[in-house]
Amino acid sequence: MRPRLLLSVVLSALLATTASLAQSSLEYAVKAAYLAKFAPFIEWPQSAFAGPAAPLTICILGPDPFGPEFDKAIAGQKDGDHPLVARRMTALDPAVTCQILFSKDEALAEQALAEMKTRPVVTVTDSGLRAHGMISFLVIDNHVRFDVDEAAAVSVNIDISSKLLGLAHAVHQKGAR
Repeated sequence: MRPRLLLSVVLSALLATTASLAQSSLEYAVKAAYLAKFAPFIEWPQSAFAGPAAPLTICILGPDPFGPEFDKAIAGQKDGDHPLVARRMTALDPAVTCQILFSKDEALAEQALAEMKTRPVVTVTDSGLRAHGMISFLVIDNHVRFDVDEAAAVSVNIDISSKLLGLAHAVHQKGAR
């Protein structure tokens, strides 16, 4: 293969890889922003918090696709009297209190959904997983969207605002089970 042709092929492959990484990075930046902004549109029962000013904890279970950018996105943010904090976990720990739990790992997401089914925790799953949380991210035409399972939220006394439901791609309505 001629040197110029080889260089052209290598550069094309490198650009395609870089574009793919940039797309993935942007996708997770958008998902991080969504996670940070969901809280004001969700009402948890008082029992979901240790106290009236306890933090609203967003747990990331398994691989963390967000990195320090997520911490920056929630820094200084509050939902009422509840400061937003992030917690990363490699395995599900029933002793840890989360109000929002995100996972992009299929096996961990399935385990978390089974474990959290009766607890007031908004479960969020990533694009392409078979297991779907109360909120499930999806990518449509290179845009991050989300579906909401309102019935699952209502079953654990979580109220999701009609404003958030109106932004969802699809909503599984309460009473539809």
